[in-house]
Amino acid sequence: MCSYGLPWLAACTPCPVDAVEQCPTVGRSGNYKNFQCPPGHYNGLASLFFNTNDDAIRNLFSNGTSTEFQMSSLFIFFTAIYCLGLVTYGIAVPSGLFIPVILAGATYGRIVGTLLGSISDLDPGLFALLGAASFLGGTMRMTVSVCVILLELTNDLPMLPLVMLVLLISKTIADSFNKGVYDQIVVMKGLPYMEAHAEPYMRHLVAGDVVSGPLITFSGVEKVGNIVHALRLTGHNGFPVLDEPPITETPELVGLVTRSHLLVLLNSKNFMKGRVKTSGSFVLRRFGAFDFAKPGSGKGLKIEDLDFTDEEMDMYVDLHPITNTSPYTVVETMSLAKAAILFRELGLRHLLVVPKTPDVRDPSHFLS
Repeated sequence: MCSYGLPWLAACTPCPVDAVEQCPTVGRSGNYKNFQCPPGHYNGLASLFFNTNDDAIRNLFSNGTSTEFQMSSLFIFFTAIYCLGLVTYGIAVPSGLFIPVILAGATYGRIVGTLLGSISDLDPGLFALLGAASFLGGTMRMTVSVCVILLELTNDLPMLPLVMLVLLISKTIADSFNKGVYDQIVVMKGLPYMEAHAEPYMRHLVAGDVVSGPLITFSGVEKVGNIVHALRLTGHNGFPVLDEPPITETPELVGLVTRSHLLVLLNSKNFMKGRVKTSGSFVLRRFGAFDFAKPGSGKGLKIEDLDFTDEEMDMYVDLHPITNTSPYTVVETMSLAKAAILFRELGLRHLLVVPKTPDVRDPSHFLS
Protein backbone atom coordinates (compact mmCIF):
# COMPACT_ATOMS: atom_id res chain seq x y z
CA MET A 1 0.00 0.00 0.00
CA CYS A 2 2.81 2.43 0.89
CA SER A 3 4.78 1.49 -2.20
CA TYR A 4 1.85 2.29 -4.46
CA GLY A 5 0.27 5.20 -2.58
CA LEU A 6 3.27 7.32 -1.62
CA PRO A 7 4.67 7.82 -5.17
CA TRP A 8 1.52 9.83 -5.96
CA LEU A 9 2.93 12.53 -3.65
CA ALA A 10 6.07 12.99 -5.74
CA ALA A 11 6.25 15.23 -8.78
CA CYS A 12 7.36 13.98 -12.17
CA THR A 13 10.89 14.82 -13.28
CA PRO A 14 12.05 15.24 -16.90
CA CYS A 15 14.38 12.51 -18.06
CA PRO A 16 18.04 13.56 -18.09
CA VAL A 17 19.45 14.23 -21.51
CA ASP A 18 22.66 12.32 -20.82
CA ALA A 19 20.95 9.26 -19.31
CA VAL A 20 22.90 6.07 -19.99
CA GLU A 21 19.86 3.79 -19.81
CA GLN A 22 16.41 4.13 -21.26
CA CYS A 23 14.21 6.77 -19.61
CA PRO A 24 11.58 5.98 -18.58
CA THR A 25 12.55 2.36 -18.10
CA VAL A 26 10.34 -0.55 -19.02
CA GLY A 27 10.18 -3.61 -16.80
CA ARG A 28 10.92 -4.32 -13.15
CA SER A 29 14.50 -3.00 -13.07
CA GLY A 30 15.86 0.40 -13.96
CA ASN A 31 16.38 3.81 -12.37
CA TYR A 32 13.57 5.70 -14.06
CA LYS A 33 10.02 4.53 -13.35
CA ASN A 34 7.27 6.27 -15.28
CA PHE A 35 4.40 5.74 -12.79
CA GLN A 36 1.63 7.83 -14.36
CA CYS A 37 4.04 10.49 -15.62
CA PRO A 38 3.84 11.91 -19.15
CA PRO A 39 6.24 10.64 -21.81
CA GLY A 40 9.83 11.70 -21.23
CA HIS A 41 9.34 11.98 -17.46
CA TYR A 42 9.90 9.68 -14.50
CA ASN A 43 8.89 9.49 -10.84
CA GLY A 44 11.94 9.42 -8.54
CA LEU A 45 10.02 8.10 -5.53
CA ALA A 46 8.51 5.28 -7.59
CA SER A 47 12.02 4.45 -8.83
CA LEU A 48 12.99 3.74 -5.21
CA PHE A 49 9.83 1.93 -4.13
CA PHE A 50 9.21 -0.20 -7.22
CA ASN A 51 12.77 -1.43 -7.54
CA THR A 52 14.28 -4.33 -5.64
CA ASN A 53 16.18 -3.42 -2.50
CA ASP A 54 19.48 -4.15 -4.24
CA ASP A 55 18.68 -1.82 -7.13
CA ALA A 56 17.41 0.88 -4.77
CA ILE A 57 20.67 0.76 -2.81
CA ARG A 58 22.72 0.94 -6.01
CA ASN A 59 20.67 3.91 -7.19
CA LEU A 60 21.29 5.76 -3.93
CA PHE A 61 25.01 4.92 -3.96
CA SER A 62 25.51 5.79 -7.63
CA ASN A 63 27.76 8.69 -8.60
CA GLY A 64 26.89 11.46 -11.03
CA THR A 65 23.19 11.40 -10.17
CA SER A 66 22.91 14.50 -8.01
CA THR A 67 19.70 15.62 -9.74
CA GLU A 68 18.07 12.21 -10.12
CA PHE A 69 16.07 12.34 -6.87
CA GLN A 70 14.15 15.33 -5.60
CA MET A 71 14.52 16.36 -1.97
CA SER A 72 10.84 15.71 -1.25
CA SER A 73 11.11 12.17 -2.64
CA LEU A 74 14.11 11.43 -0.44
CA PHE A 75 12.34 12.73 2.67
CA ILE A 76 9.22 10.64 1.98
CA PHE A 77 11.25 7.52 1.23
CA PHE A 78 13.38 7.94 4.36
CA THR A 79 10.34 8.41 6.60
CA ALA A 80 8.54 5.42 5.10
CA ILE A 81 11.52 3.06 5.30
CA TYR A 82 12.36 4.15 8.84
CA CYS A 83 8.81 3.71 10.15
CA LEU A 84 8.16 0.46 8.30
CA GLY A 85 11.46 -0.94 9.58
CA LEU A 86 10.41 -0.23 13.16
CA VAL A 87 7.02 -1.86 12.66
CA THR A 88 8.15 -4.99 10.81
CA TYR A 89 11.02 -5.70 13.19
CA GLY A 90 8.74 -5.46 16.22
CA ILE A 91 6.14 -7.96 15.01
CA ALA A 92 6.33 -11.74 14.68
CA VAL A 93 7.33 -11.70 11.02
CA PRO A 94 10.61 -13.15 9.68
CA SER A 95 11.81 -9.81 8.30
CA GLY A 96 15.34 -8.58 8.72
CA LEU A 97 16.66 -5.23 9.83
CA PHE A 98 19.88 -5.08 7.86
CA ILE A 99 18.53 -3.95 4.46
CA PRO A 100 16.08 -1.38 5.92
CA VAL A 101 18.93 0.17 7.92
CA ILE A 102 21.10 0.43 4.80
CA LEU A 103 18.24 1.99 2.83
CA ALA A 104 17.40 4.47 5.59
CA GLY A 105 21.06 5.37 6.11
CA ALA A 106 21.75 5.78 2.40
CA THR A 107 18.68 8.00 1.97
CA TYR A 108 19.65 10.07 5.00
CA GLY A 109 23.18 10.47 3.65
CA ARG A 110 21.91 11.49 0.23
CA ILE A 111 19.65 14.10 1.85
CA VAL A 112 22.66 15.56 3.66
CA GLY A 113 24.70 15.46 0.47
CA THR A 114 21.96 17.26 -1.45
CA LEU A 115 21.66 19.94 1.24
CA LEU A 116 25.42 20.50 1.19
CA GLY A 117 25.59 20.49 -2.60
CA SER A 118 25.87 24.27 -2.79
CA ILE A 119 28.96 24.40 -0.57
CA SER A 120 30.56 21.04 -1.33
CA ASP A 121 31.86 19.39 -4.47
CA LEU A 122 31.42 15.88 -3.08
CA ASP A 123 28.98 13.59 -4.85
CA PRO A 124 25.70 12.78 -3.03
CA GLY A 125 26.42 9.10 -3.67
CA LEU A 126 29.42 9.39 -1.37
CA PHE A 127 27.23 10.86 1.36
CA ALA A 128 24.77 8.00 0.84
CA LEU A 129 27.55 5.47 1.40
CA LEU A 130 28.73 7.20 4.56
CA GLY A 131 25.15 7.57 5.79
CA ALA A 132 24.55 3.83 5.43
CA ALA A 133 27.78 3.14 7.32
CA SER A 134 26.81 5.51 10.12
CA PHE A 135 23.37 3.93 10.52
CA LEU A 136 24.81 0.42 10.62
CA GLY A 137 27.49 1.41 13.11
CA GLY A 138 25.09 3.29 15.37
CA THR A 139 22.19 0.82 15.20
CA MET A 140 23.86 -2.58 15.13
CA ARG A 141 27.33 -1.64 16.43
CA MET A 142 28.87 -3.33 13.40
CA THR A 143 32.39 -2.28 12.45
CA VAL A 144 34.69 -4.63 10.54
CA SER A 145 31.87 -6.52 8.83
CA VAL A 146 30.32 -3.26 7.62
CA CYS A 147 33.62 -2.19 6.10
CA VAL A 148 33.84 -5.46 4.19
CA ILE A 149 30.20 -5.34 3.03
CA LEU A 150 30.34 -1.73 1.83
CA LEU A 151 33.68 -2.34 0.16
CA GLU A 152 32.15 -5.23 -1.78
CA LEU A 153 29.13 -3.11 -2.71
CA THR A 154 31.14 -0.17 -4.03
CA ASN A 155 34.43 -1.83 -5.03
CA ASP A 156 36.10 1.45 -4.00
CA LEU A 157 39.11 0.68 -1.80
CA PRO A 158 40.18 4.35 -1.25
CA MET A 159 36.86 4.90 0.56
CA LEU A 160 37.78 2.41 3.29
CA PRO A 161 39.55 4.87 5.68
CA LEU A 162 36.64 7.32 5.49
CA VAL A 163 34.10 4.55 6.14
CA MET A 164 36.15 3.36 9.12
CA LEU A 165 36.21 6.90 10.54
CA VAL A 166 32.43 7.24 10.19
CA LEU A 167 31.89 3.86 11.85
CA LEU A 168 34.17 4.79 14.73
CA ILE A 169 32.34 8.06 15.37
CA SER A 170 28.83 6.60 15.07
CA LYS A 171 29.56 3.60 17.29
CA THR A 172 31.29 5.72 19.94
CA ILE A 173 28.41 8.18 20.13
CA ALA A 174 25.78 5.41 20.18
CA ASP A 175 27.60 3.47 22.92
CA SER A 176 27.46 6.53 25.15
CA PHE A 177 23.63 6.39 25.11
CA ASN A 178 22.56 2.73 25.02
CA LYS A 179 23.35 -0.72 23.69
CA GLY A 180 22.82 -2.04 20.18
CA VAL A 181 19.40 -2.83 18.77
CA TYR A 182 19.87 -6.59 19.12
CA ASP A 183 20.84 -6.24 22.79
CA GLN A 184 17.77 -4.07 23.33
CA ILE A 185 15.53 -6.70 21.74
CA VAL A 186 16.97 -9.39 24.04
CA VAL A 187 16.15 -7.24 27.08
CA MET A 188 12.66 -6.34 25.83
CA LYS A 189 11.77 -9.98 25.19
CA GLY A 190 13.14 -11.03 28.57
CA LEU A 191 15.43 -13.67 27.09
CA PRO A 192 18.00 -15.20 29.48
CA TYR A 193 21.31 -13.74 28.43
CA MET A 194 24.53 -12.99 30.26
CA GLU A 195 27.09 -10.50 29.07
CA ALA A 196 30.48 -11.89 28.12
CA HIS A 197 32.15 -9.45 30.51
CA ALA A 198 31.35 -8.93 34.16
CA GLU A 199 29.72 -5.71 35.28
CA PRO A 200 32.06 -3.23 37.04
CA TYR A 201 30.23 -3.49 40.38
CA MET A 202 30.96 -7.24 40.52
CA ARG A 203 34.62 -6.54 41.23
CA HIS A 204 33.65 -5.28 44.68
CA LEU A 205 31.60 -8.37 45.62
CA VAL A 206 32.35 -12.02 46.30
CA ALA A 207 30.32 -15.06 45.29
CA GLY A 208 28.92 -15.49 48.79
CA ASP A 209 27.33 -12.01 48.67
CA VAL A 210 24.80 -12.98 46.00
CA VAL A 211 23.83 -16.44 47.25
CA SER A 212 20.13 -16.52 48.08
CA GLY A 213 18.29 -18.92 50.32
CA PRO A 214 16.87 -20.93 51.82
CA LEU A 215 19.06 -23.65 50.38
CA ILE A 216 17.35 -26.86 49.25
CA THR A 217 19.58 -29.91 49.46
CA PHE A 218 19.03 -33.65 49.37
CA SER A 219 20.76 -36.37 51.32
CA GLY A 220 22.54 -39.12 49.44
CA VAL A 221 19.71 -41.43 50.51
CA GLU A 222 16.64 -39.22 50.66
CA LYS A 223 13.01 -39.77 51.59
CA VAL A 224 10.69 -39.81 48.58
CA GLY A 225 8.28 -37.37 50.20
CA ASN A 226 11.00 -34.76 50.64
CA ILE A 227 12.01 -34.98 46.98
CA VAL A 228 8.42 -34.76 45.73
CA HIS A 229 7.73 -31.81 48.04
CA ALA A 230 10.81 -29.91 46.79
CA LEU A 231 10.02 -30.58 43.13
CA ARG A 232 6.43 -29.39 43.52
CA LEU A 233 7.24 -26.21 45.43
CA THR A 234 10.25 -25.04 43.41
CA GLY A 235 11.22 -24.68 39.78
CA HIS A 236 14.88 -25.43 40.41
CA ASN A 237 16.60 -27.56 37.82
CA GLY A 238 19.46 -28.76 40.03
CA PHE A 239 19.87 -29.71 43.69
CA PRO A 240 23.04 -30.26 45.74
CA VAL A 241 23.42 -33.71 47.28
CA LEU A 242 25.09 -34.14 50.70
CA ASP A 243 26.10 -37.24 52.59
CA GLU A 244 25.36 -36.93 56.30
CA PRO A 245 25.85 -39.15 59.34
CA PRO A 246 25.40 -42.08 59.71
CA ILE A 247 26.48 -42.61 56.07
CA THR A 248 29.58 -40.44 56.63
CA GLU A 249 31.21 -39.14 59.78
CA THR A 250 30.91 -35.49 58.71
CA PRO A 251 28.77 -33.71 56.09
CA GLU A 252 30.29 -34.26 52.67
CA LEU A 253 29.38 -32.80 49.29
CA VAL A 254 28.49 -35.62 46.90
CA GLY A 255 27.59 -33.54 43.86
CA LEU A 256 24.60 -32.22 41.94
CA VAL A 257 21.45 -33.98 40.78
CA THR A 258 19.15 -32.55 38.11
CA ARG A 259 15.38 -32.40 38.14
CA SER A 260 15.03 -34.56 35.02
CA HIS A 261 17.11 -37.36 36.54
CA LEU A 262 15.11 -37.21 39.76
CA LEU A 263 11.86 -37.56 37.81
CA VAL A 264 13.17 -40.61 35.95
CA LEU A 265 14.25 -42.19 39.23
CA LEU A 266 10.92 -41.44 40.92
CA ASN A 267 8.98 -42.73 37.94
CA SER A 268 10.69 -46.12 38.22
CA LYS A 269 9.56 -46.38 41.89
CA ASN A 270 12.57 -48.43 42.92
CA PHE A 271 12.24 -47.36 46.54
CA MET A 272 13.62 -48.80 49.75
CA LYS A 273 12.03 -49.05 53.17
CA GLY A 274 15.25 -48.26 54.98
CA ARG A 275 17.88 -45.57 54.62
CA VAL A 276 20.58 -47.73 53.07
CA LYS A 277 23.18 -46.82 50.47
CA THR A 278 23.06 -49.19 47.51
CA SER A 279 25.59 -49.98 44.83
CA GLY A 280 25.42 -47.98 41.64
CA SER A 281 25.34 -51.04 39.40
CA PHE A 282 22.30 -52.39 41.25
CA VAL A 283 20.30 -49.25 40.49
CA LEU A 284 21.53 -48.58 36.97
CA ARG A 285 20.72 -52.12 35.83
CA ARG A 286 17.06 -51.18 36.13
CA PHE A 287 17.32 -48.42 33.51
CA GLY A 288 17.94 -48.40 29.79
CA ALA A 289 20.66 -46.49 27.98
CA PHE A 290 18.30 -43.70 26.91
CA ASP A 291 16.19 -43.33 30.04
CA PHE A 292 18.29 -40.39 31.22
CA ALA A 293 18.75 -38.85 27.76
CA LYS A 294 17.64 -35.25 27.35
CA PRO A 295 14.07 -35.26 25.98
CA GLY A 296 12.75 -32.91 23.35
CA SER A 297 11.08 -29.65 24.24
CA GLY A 298 7.88 -30.27 26.20
CA LYS A 299 8.29 -34.07 26.08
CA GLY A 300 9.98 -34.71 29.42
CA LEU A 301 8.43 -36.02 32.60
CA LYS A 302 6.74 -33.57 34.95
CA ILE A 303 6.17 -33.95 38.66
CA GLU A 304 2.44 -33.44 38.07
CA ASP A 305 2.41 -36.63 35.98
CA LEU A 306 3.57 -38.81 38.88
CA ASP A 307 1.36 -40.20 41.65
CA PHE A 308 2.57 -41.71 44.92
CA THR A 309 0.83 -43.48 47.76
CA ASP A 310 1.34 -42.53 51.39
CA GLU A 311 3.44 -45.64 51.87
CA GLU A 312 5.72 -44.71 48.95
CA MET A 313 6.14 -41.16 50.26
CA ASP A 314 7.66 -42.58 53.47
CA MET A 315 10.16 -44.75 51.60
CA TYR A 316 13.73 -43.86 50.58
CA VAL A 317 15.63 -43.65 47.32
CA ASP A 318 19.38 -43.67 46.72
CA LEU A 319 20.55 -40.62 44.72
CA HIS A 320 24.22 -41.57 44.46
CA PRO A 321 23.99 -43.40 41.10
CA ILE A 322 22.39 -40.41 39.32
CA THR A 323 24.41 -37.63 40.99
CA ASN A 324 27.03 -35.68 39.10
CA THR A 325 29.99 -36.12 41.43
CA SER A 326 32.19 -33.54 39.70
CA PRO A 327 30.18 -30.30 39.47
CA TYR A 328 31.86 -26.94 39.09
CA THR A 329 32.37 -25.37 42.50
CA VAL A 330 33.82 -22.08 43.71
CA VAL A 331 34.69 -20.85 47.18
CA GLU A 332 32.39 -18.23 48.67
CA THR A 333 35.31 -15.76 48.90
CA MET A 334 35.90 -15.87 45.13
CA SER A 335 35.43 -12.60 43.27
CA LEU A 336 31.93 -12.35 41.83
CA ALA A 337 33.35 -11.00 38.57
CA LYS A 338 35.59 -14.04 38.18
CA ALA A 339 32.72 -16.41 39.05
CA ALA A 340 30.42 -14.70 36.52
CA ILE A 341 33.02 -14.98 33.75
CA LEU A 342 33.55 -18.66 34.61
CA PHE A 343 29.80 -19.29 34.50
CA ARG A 344 29.42 -17.44 31.20
CA GLU A 345 32.45 -18.74 29.33
CA LEU A 346 31.84 -22.39 30.22
CA GLY A 347 28.11 -22.18 29.48
CA LEU A 348 27.15 -23.60 32.87
CA ARG A 349 23.64 -24.17 34.16
CA HIS A 350 24.71 -24.56 37.79
CA LEU A 351 27.64 -23.35 39.85
CA LEU A 352 28.01 -24.51 43.45
CA VAL A 353 29.29 -21.99 45.99
CA VAL A 354 30.89 -23.69 48.99
CA PRO A 355 31.99 -22.01 52.23
CA LYS A 356 35.66 -21.61 52.99
CA THR A 357 35.29 -23.33 56.38
CA PRO A 358 32.30 -25.73 56.47
CA ASP A 359 30.32 -25.95 59.67
CA VAL A 360 30.21 -29.66 60.47
CA ARG A 361 27.37 -29.10 62.91
CA ASP A 362 25.09 -27.66 60.23
CA PRO A 363 25.04 -29.66 56.97
CA SER A 364 23.09 -26.97 55.15
CA HIS A 365 25.93 -24.53 55.77
CA PHE A 366 28.31 -26.74 53.85
CA LEU A 367 26.88 -25.53 50.56
CA SER A 368 25.61 -22.07 49.73
